[in-house]
Amino acid sequence: MRQKAEYVHSVFQSIAQQYDRMNNVISFGCHIPWRNYTMRQMQVQPGQSALDVACGTGDWTIQLARAVGKTGRVVGLDFSQNMLDVAAYKVAKEGLEDIVTLVNADAMRLPYEDNTFDYATIGFALRNVPDIQTVLNEMCRVVKPGGQVVSLEVSKPPFLPYRQLFYLYFYKILPQLAKWFVNKYEEYAWLPKSLTDFPDSRELADMFRRAGLHPVRVKLFLGGVAALHVGIKP
Repeated sequence: MRQKAEYVHSVFQSIAQQYDRMNNVISFGCHIPWRNYTMRQMQVQPGQSALDVACGTGDWTIQLARAVGKTGRVVGLDFSQNMLDVAAYKVAKEGLEDIVTLVNADAMRLPYEDNTFDYATIGFALRNVPDIQTVLNEMCRVVKPGGQVVSLEVSKPPFLPYRQLFYLYFYKILPQLAKWFVNKYEEYAWLPKSLTDFPDSRELADMFRRAGLHPVRVKLFLGGVAALHVGIKP
């Protein structure tokens, strides 16, 4: 578990400067409408609070900050300082420093009291954590009763022939794209491998429930290449 954490940390430290560019290439820009759909489902209100776990370069953090407005607060948390440095530049450019706090911390041990936030989000990062259930448990812990735990993540299409086609792209073509665009073959070869042992959308919904979240809603995008999970803390 520790070995995985250290390796993932080194990967994201290395790709921080190229991360946004490659996200657009890898997903063909689809991550943006997927996140926009997610925000509409969340119905974030001015004055609320959100924790964006494994926030990376801060795109979702910034979108949450716009939604909560000047009377709300958003924390973007990540264990890669290089990623946070990119996020800090973007937050400052948007003039959101009074709303957003960026924190270098571990998703496995969130440094917040129980029942602190209205929302806890994690975008395209859950498959990279050392222990998925621990992170979901922590996200549930820090969310207020009635609050939402939200994951937007790459998934495994339920239709087997389509899944095999997606795997061909994700495992074989994606690393080559990374090599051509940003010369980061080894780092981006890791990201597809992180999907191998990751639960499918049904299994992940069960893990949300084990964390104490109910009900749990699931939405598949593009036939299941990505999945949205929203769990409510009773």
